[in-house]
Amino acid sequence: MVGYFAQTSGAPPSPGVLVLPEWWGLNDYIRQRTEDIAHLGFSALGVDLYGAGKAVNHPDEAGPLMSGVLENMEAGTLRLKAALAALIGQPGVDPSRLAAIGFCFGGAMALHMARLGISLKAAVSFHGALDSFHKATPGAITAKILVCHGDADELISKESIQVFHDEMRSADANYDFISYPGALHGFTSPEADENGRKYGLPLAYNESADNESWQAMIRLFTELF
Repeated sequence: MVGYFAQTSGAPPSPGVLVLPEWWGLNDYIRQRTEDIAHLGFSALGVDLYGAGKAVNHPDEAGPLMSGVLENMEAGTLRLKAALAALIGQPGVDPSRLAAIGFCFGGAMALHMARLGISLKAAVSFHGALDSFHKATPGAITAKILVCHGDADELISKESIQVFHDEMRSADANYDFISYPGALHGFTSPEADENGRKYGLPLAYNESADNESWQAMIRLFTELF
């Protein structure tokens, strides 16, 4: 696994943030988001979940890669833990202040880490899948969870949203769920419009939802860090 690390030069020990990618892999978009997190004063690691820093451009390639992780979540979990260990191992990272954020597939992975009770202060999902690969027991989730969801997202069912709420309440999790009116899946990615057109997928960039969700994340980090 070959990640992408970004850190503000000369910063004192800072919170460490994992940036978990969409199903496309560790592409330029995730690298830019990793830089954006670093510019906020954090240490950030764009995570490689496929190996060799792999990134693809077509759903026919991305689907099997993502499914390969989801169908063997034991190995996927080891990769997530290895990424966190790699982040903690970088100079200038405060191991007591850690978070994971993710987009689409990566959002599901950030929530998975929180459900496992991995030592995070925060887990943030941007238009991520909500299905659980590990049902959290009451008190197991120690991270504050933020879910930023597009209210018009056609890929996340109303049923899965309700199941997620029920699970979080059952686990006594500290979480916020924000729905952005009119926002489709992929609302933070400027490439979503083109990808939606090319591949016939219900994706679209939404500048308002992108900005508002990013500010919600910043507010959470300010509160916790």
